[in-house]
Amino acid sequence: MENQHAKALTAMLTLDEKIGMIHGAHLFATKGVERLGISPLVMSDGPMGVRQEFEPDHWKAVGGPEDSVTYLPCNSALAATWNRDLAFAVGSVLGAEARARGKDIILAPGINIKRSPLCGRNFEYFSEDPYLTGELAVCYIQGVQQWDVAACVKHFAANNQETQRLWVDVEIDEAALREIYLPAFYECLTRGKSLSVMGAYNKLYGEHCCQSQHLLHDILRGEWSYDGVVVSDWGGVHDTKLAAESELDIEMSVTDNFDEYYMAEPLKKAVEQGIIPESRIDEKVTRILTLMMRLHMIGGKEQTARKSGVYNAPKHRQTALDTARESIVLLKNDKGKNKDKPILPLDEKSLKKVLLVGENAQRLHADGGGSAEIKALYEISTLMGLKMLLGGNVKVDFVKGYQSGTKSAKDSVNWQEKSLEDGGGHGSKQQDENQQLAKERAALRKEAVEMAKAYETVIYVGGLNHDYDSEGLDRSDMVLPYGQDLLIQELLEVKPDLVVVLIGGSPVEMGAWIDRARAVVWSYYAGMEGGTALAEVLLGRVNPSGRLPETFYKSHKDCSAHCIGEFAEEKKVCYKEGIFVGYRFNETFGVEPAFCFGHGLSYTSFEYESAVYEAADSFVTCTVTNTGERAGAETVQVYRMAADQEILPIPEETAALQKLRPVKELAGFGKIFLNPGETGQIKIALKGRTDTGVLGVGSSVKSIRRMISGQN
Repeated sequence: MENQHAKALTAMLTLDEKIGMIHGAHLFATKGVERLGISPLVMSDGPMGVRQEFEPDHWKAVGGPEDSVTYLPCNSALAATWNRDLAFAVGSVLGAEARARGKDIILAPGINIKRSPLCGRNFEYFSEDPYLTGELAVCYIQGVQQWDVAACVKHFAANNQETQRLWVDVEIDEAALREIYLPAFYECLTRGKSLSVMGAYNKLYGEHCCQSQHLLHDILRGEWSYDGVVVSDWGGVHDTKLAAESELDIEMSVTDNFDEYYMAEPLKKAVEQGIIPESRIDEKVTRILTLMMRLHMIGGKEQTARKSGVYNAPKHRQTALDTARESIVLLKNDKGKNKDKPILPLDEKSLKKVLLVGENAQRLHADGGGSAEIKALYEISTLMGLKMLLGGNVKVDFVKGYQSGTKSAKDSVNWQEKSLEDGGGHGSKQQDENQQLAKERAALRKEAVEMAKAYETVIYVGGLNHDYDSEGLDRSDMVLPYGQDLLIQELLEVKPDLVVVLIGGSPVEMGAWIDRARAVVWSYYAGMEGGTALAEVLLGRVNPSGRLPETFYKSHKDCSAHCIGEFAEEKKVCYKEGIFVGYRFNETFGVEPAFCFGHGLSYTSFEYESAVYEAADSFVTCTVTNTGERAGAETVQVYRMAADQEILPIPEETAALQKLRPVKELAGFGKIFLNPGETGQIKIALKGRTDTGVLGVGSSVKSIRRMISGQN
């Protein structure tokens, strides 16, 4: 019905009107057709909240305080919750706020696989695992679209690095493409029913993704029967004829020469000259009009029924806090020096003086990272969070300890206008310390270590920031920047019970001090209430339940993209590792990570009493008891495992990898909340075939606590 109505409406349009609807007429909007009541299609970034307003044709911010919004935890933080309900709730907040700000399409979620820990946009993505990514992203999309706003799942496909992102050509085995890099897109577009999808910047098999016949025609429209709208990434189109003949519907870019876009005047001329049939334009316009009808933008009385949305609602801030709480991962928690219990949680009643060391204790992260930047209504730092919770009876002090020494994202107002230069992205090397900078950092380090001696409780808060986690650049390694390793080592010399808190969007090396550190906490960029949540976890008011959605390698050289495949090459990148991405590689070939996929500790303990496979409906039912003294949540993970789990040597010839299967693959998961002494049962749906190998249940990819009975 919608399609027939859209076709009839398309037939009423002139060629000029149709051309106006399939390319950007503003930086974030297409043209409408006023005489027929067709509005412009208005879009906005991004996955962590609705972006600030810009002038229609210049990258100049025009809004005041009124376009500040809820700053949501990044997708990596959401993935660390392993919680489908929270994924839906976060999507719902984003959809409600996008609609309230007058947007029709929100450019989210980002679901590209974390092939390498060095990719600068990893914080925008969920996981290295396609199943975990797809499960959470589907819920996220459903939350967004209940508000009459289209999600735009991105970037389709194999967009796994920023270096030369506009031109790099990905060479990948077709089987690996379909098993690792496409399944989450398939789930989002078929089960999640995302109303739009964004093409990627890169090439795949020699074709730019935004005008690819293989991706957009053969797979997307052909195999998957997708009838939604395909939007280009901003500047991702490079040829009028190829774009017109592809299944791309809307071309967007970062420049203000809108009539010169490939699908603007050049396409009109091609149609008039008979090079491109007008029917190709009609197909694109029909899909756009169908989308508008689904969003209740056009269609008579339906238009008045469109939801209006709301932004900055108190319940949105609560969702941000709930998600931040469940996203924090307790990596390590050993007993303190001369103590009979773990260092965390801190004993709030005995605290008198607390010292926070590290720039990230007070640094705010909302306004950086590229197109994911947010104009936040507010953002709570870790320092503020602890001060808020501890009140006047505890003295909370701060010393910087290190200096980032690079300019803020605020100083790069027009970064996006230049974002298509030099191939669109590059690698980032750590700054060499000049003599003056070395002196300044040494002085800051000395000051922090001397101050730490006078405090019983010292918390280090460091990690990364959006100088490193950012669109348009990749890291060169996983080493903590700004000399942080040396600072942590010196702090541990004077304070062996130092609590180390790291904030970032991707794993960092910890080998210089991890054996000596007794308590280590990881937080992704956790949104406006991230500092509150971190403080609550440190003080034990919240029991941490976050689990790693990616492998934390000891070094990036332990990642298959680097030790087998290629990364950050400028012309062509060969994914020689095939399907052996993340934990699939580490588990199969015995490469020990610093912390494995699915890892995360708790302040309580859980016992798995039974786990039974129900073949009739492909479920695993697991009984879990909280055997500790605190209420908490356990993430039950089900893995499909090879019957013979012998560790294999890495083949000398990468072609041999195509004949092998990973020894473990995530097949299902669920989260259960239990009070002390409480026993509960959780039912977990399984993905894919269960008639091969065996199934195991555990709290991480390495912690298989129980083999499952009931399998044939």
